Amino acid sequence: MKKERNIKKEEVKVRKVKKQKVKKKKIKKKYVPEQALFGKADDYYIYHLNLPERISGIAMGFFSGFFVGMVFFRSFLIAVTAGAVCVIPGIRKYKDYLKEKRKQNLLLQFRDMMESLSASYSAGKNTQGAFQDACADLIAIYGEKADMVHELKLIVSGLYNGQNIDDMLTNFALRSHLDDIESFATIFEVSNRYGGNLKKVVGETRQIINEKIETELEIRTILTANKNDLNIMIIMPVVIMLMLSGMGDMSIIQNTPVNVVVKIVALALFGIAYYMGRKIVDIRI
Repeated sequence: MKKERNIKKEEVKVRKVKKQKVKKKKIKKKYVPEQALFGKADDYYIYHLNLPERISGIAMGFFSGFFVGMVFFRSFLIAVTAGAVCVIPGIRKYKDYLKEKRKQNLLLQFRDMMESLSASYSAGKNTQGAFQDACADLIAIYGEKADMVHELKLIVSGLYNGQNIDDMLTNFALRSHLDDIESFATIFEVSNRYGGNLKKVVGETRQIINEKIETELEIRTILTANKNDLNIMIIMPVVIMLMLSGMGDMSIIQNTPVNVVVKIVALALFGIAYYMGRKIVDIRI
C-alpha cells in the first residue's frame, strides 16, 4: 500500500512538472533588443515611429475605415466606429511597412559599402583605411543621416578606440537581422582571423548580394500583375457598393439586421482573402 501511494505521489509530481513546462512554453518571451557593442545604434528589428509617422498611420487607418463604413452602411456613427477600430491596425501596418523599407534601404547601402571596400582593398589599403573610405563614399551618396553611414562611423570610431573589427561587424549583423550581412560578418571574421584574402571575400560577397537583389527585382516585376489584380479585388466591393448607392434606395443598401450581418461577413471574407493573397505573392529569397 505504501509503495502504491509513493508511486502515485511521484506520478502526481511528474504531471505537475510537465504542466509547468507546458505553461512555460506557452508563455511568449519578450524580444530583447540587441545593444551596440560601441556607441549608440539601433536594433533594426524594432522601429520607433516619430510623431509625423504616427499621425500618418492614424490618419490612414481612420480614413480607410471611415470611408468603407460610409460606403457600406451609409451611417456616420458606424463609419466613425469603423475608423476608430482601424486606427491600431493602420498604425501597425504602416510601422511594418516603414521597418521593411528601412531594412531594404540598409541592404542597398550595405551593397554600396561593399563596392567601396572592394575598391579600397584592391588599392592596397588596410581594414581601417578601407572602412574610412567607405564611410566617406556613403556620406557623399546618402548623406550624414543614412543608417549605414552611422554604422560605419561607429566602426571607424571603434577601431580608433581599440575595438575588434570582427566583434563590431558581428554585432552590426545581429542588429540588422539581414542574412546577407550576417553571412558577410561570419566570412570576414574567419578570413581576418586566419589570414584569408579579404579582397576576394569582399568582392565575392558583393557579387552575391548584387545577384540576389537583381533576382528579387525580377520576381517583383513578374508578380506586379498579380499584386495589381489583388489590389483591384479588394477595391471592387467598394466600387460595387458605390454603384448600387447611385441606383437609388435599394433593399441591399438599407441597414436591416440581415443586411448588416451579411455586409460584415462579406468584409471579413474579403479581408481574409486579401491577407492570404498577400502571403502568396510575398516571395523572398
